[in-house]
Amino acid sequence: MFGLFYPYGMVLQALAILHFARRRPDNYWLFIILMGGWVGAAAYLLIEAVPDVGLLRTTFQAFPRRKRIHQLEVAVLDNPSVGNYEELGDLYLEDKQYTKARECFDRVISPRNDAVDPLYRRGLALLALGDLPAAAADFEGVVRRDPKYDYHRAAGLLADTLAKTGQRERAAELFAEVTQVSTLSETQYNYACFLAAQSRASEAREWAQRILNKKATMPSYLRRRERSWFRAAAALLKRLPKSA
Repeated sequence: MFGLFYPYGMVLQALAILHFARRRPDNYWLFIILMGGWVGAAAYLLIEAVPDVGLLRTTFQAFPRRKRIHQLEVAVLDNPSVGNYEELGDLYLEDKQYTKARECFDRVISPRNDAVDPLYRRGLALLALGDLPAAAADFEGVVRRDPKYDYHRAAGLLADTLAKTGQRERAAELFAEVTQVSTLSETQYNYACFLAAQSRASEAREWAQRILNKKATMPSYLRRRERSWFRAAAALLKRLPKSA
């Protein structure tokens, strides 16, 4: 029986280790994969890897998205409407073509068009490009019009960009407000990093630990989506001193 499954078992173990290295679930799974042979690897793939297939949806969406991008690139040559440029900017942003996304939103945003969505998305593109002052200006415009925009994420990103551009007092005030109403791990992690930079290690540890505490009650599909923030929070805790 073992000889029959041997070559396939090695393949299963290789696939399981590759997935583990990419997704970094709980460390005990590595022991199960290595010590459990093909049975342990199969159990890991069934429990951890198969549910991750849903997270690959964006990968499979890349092909129709890029086809639509090409269609809109042609369309705006004849019809450079605001609607076409806004849709094209959204698609560029999803495709991580941030410079092109910003250029599209520049064409959409004008004194006659004060919509919040393109301003927010241009801010995301600018943030990805590292233009923090410009991103902060866009996020500030969004928050001024709608403080709750995107489940308070816009306010959280504004606080973070203010902190990174040296406006620490304003950032501290806004972080204090946003973290009272937002449970986004991104915002909580950015606040923890801000506190750590201000030599407020005890408070930073508290906020990083709040992120990790979510794992106990969070549904498994959400834990998978939040995994990068759990890793970031755990890494931050390791860097922080254990006592004030």
